Amino acid sequence: MRIGCCCNIEEASIALAAGFDFIECKVTSLLPEENGDAVSAMLAQHKAAPLPVAALNVFLPGALKIVGPEVDAGRIGRYVDNALARVQEIGSEIIVFGSGVARAIPDGFPAEEARKQIIAFLHRVADAAEDTGVTVVIEPLNRKESNVIHSVAEGVSLAEAVNRPNIQVLADFYHMDEEQEPLAQILEYQKWIKHIHVADTGRRAPGSGHYPYAEFADTLRQARYERMVSIECRWEDFQAEAAPALEFLRRTLG
Repeated sequence: MRIGCCCNIEEASIALAAGFDFIECKVTSLLPEENGDAVSAMLAQHKAAPLPVAALNVFLPGALKIVGPEVDAGRIGRYVDNALARVQEIGSEIIVFGSGVARAIPDGFPAEEARKQIIAFLHRVADAAEDTGVTVVIEPLNRKESNVIHSVAEGVSLAEAVNRPNIQVLADFYHMDEEQEPLAQILEYQKWIKHIHVADTGRRAPGSGHYPYAEFADTLRQARYERMVSIECRWEDFQAEAAPALEFLRRTLG
């Protein structure tokens, strides 16, 4: 099992010093709607990072709506094509599709139509990802962050509807706790779960709170999960907290 953390590319050296295996940055940082020297410099910075950028989150900017009456299919297609090409170029393996604002259902918009739009978006993403080796994981979010896809089961339902091998699901310990979702869902849907996010009470660093990490670790072992785990939390002092959080996870997850 590889353990990494979500951070900005400029913080990669801190993550390296703490002992992480990889970092998880943002798709939006790759500037998918721009071209030119700024993009070349950003790609070079990611490729030269002292740790591999093995995963990326924040797939879409909030203003790029994929649900509702104002969906711009042309803009979405260009964004997705550029994003996947750049993700492949820097050697990342995973894209996290959270993007709670971009996927939010507008007031009064039919839920079934929204589901069809999300499925269509995921098919478009699967087309772009098909020959890249990149897997896109659907991230369930708690209700404070989005009004759609709140559970691992809902994420799996969408992945099943899309039925493309590069569209899978993420389980996020923080969002599961917020939604009081049983950790047993990880075991039930183990074949779909290809990435994990973790935090602790108050979305702080692992080991600082009261999340049921013993149960979580046992569930991962039962599910034979051996892929990547990323810390996605609110650091008060990244440099001071990173190594203890990593040590806690290595000790707990075994």
